[in-house]
Amino acid sequence: MNVSVDSIRRLVEKKSRFVERLRQQISRVIVGQQYMIDRLLVGVLANGHVLIEGVPGLAKTTAVKALADSLACGFRRIQFTPDLLPADLIGTLVYNPKDSSFFTKKGPIFSNIILADEINRAPAKVQSALLEAMQERQVTIGESTYKLEEPFMVLATQNPIEQEGTYPLPEAQVDRFMLKLKVSYPNKAEEREIMDRVNLLHEQRLEPVVSKEEILEAREIVNQIYVDEKAKNYIVDIVQATRYPDAYGLDMKHLIEYGASPRATIYLQQAARAMAFLQGEGNVFPNDVKQVAMDILRHRIIITYEAEAENITSEDIVRRVLETVPVP
Repeated sequence: MNVSVDSIRRLVEKKSRFVERLRQQISRVIVGQQYMIDRLLVGVLANGHVLIEGVPGLAKTTAVKALADSLACGFRRIQFTPDLLPADLIGTLVYNPKDSSFFTKKGPIFSNIILADEINRAPAKVQSALLEAMQERQVTIGESTYKLEEPFMVLATQNPIEQEGTYPLPEAQVDRFMLKLKVSYPNKAEEREIMDRVNLLHEQRLEPVVSKEEILEAREIVNQIYVDEKAKNYIVDIVQATRYPDAYGLDMKHLIEYGASPRATIYLQQAARAMAFLQGEGNVFPNDVKQVAMDILRHRIIITYEAEAENITSEDIVRRVLETVPVP
């Protein structure tokens, strides 16, 4: 198997050269926020959707637009509002009075990268219209089903502090997102650089530096990255510990209403592979798993009322799991 891993590593080194070009291009617009940029790239490589949460002004929308501008892919930004309708998102049938027939008018969902800006501002019927597109990579309009072109990914943003006029995402919707990111403030040096670099009169224009073919080829290679038995067992143990904490010596059963689903296991392995690809490795190390575990699990663990009363969050539970489950 060592020969196989070495050959995969050489392939990764050859085919991952575009990553540095992509990072450099995005850094022309975004100062710092390396955590957010890396996780967005994980989403691109692992064929997963990403939910970005942070207070206004942290460059969430700007980062997604910079990523889209750097890829030779279709990009549509959809501003979610309380009066948005499902037809505004996926399209609808339009009546043609000339020949008394209907024709399909496709919505903005028919693109490669979809920015669902402030996704929690739209009502449940609009959020649910995304479900089929996100999971099945297809859209049904009337009696016809249309496949969405690959690559297809939804990058959604939401504001955690403003609750008026918002609709919390249901668990089924949140679970469709591979990663949920929590974006924090820049440090002092980064903030000074932002102030020096930003020119409100002249927007920085980015050119595409990565093609669709390179992305799809990279995804195929990510699928080939080797995950040994120990790493697989480690992933399963982490997810199992969120469901059966007692079996792992964790006194947290009273804090967890529901643990992570099997989708978390699948996503954790795939995201760890993508992280290994970004680092030029041909196999997954336990550190790759730990780096993405919080982003995979924080939105998949439902805490009890008792946990809320004790101000314990799902992130606190994930941290305790990662501290307790032995690393192989």
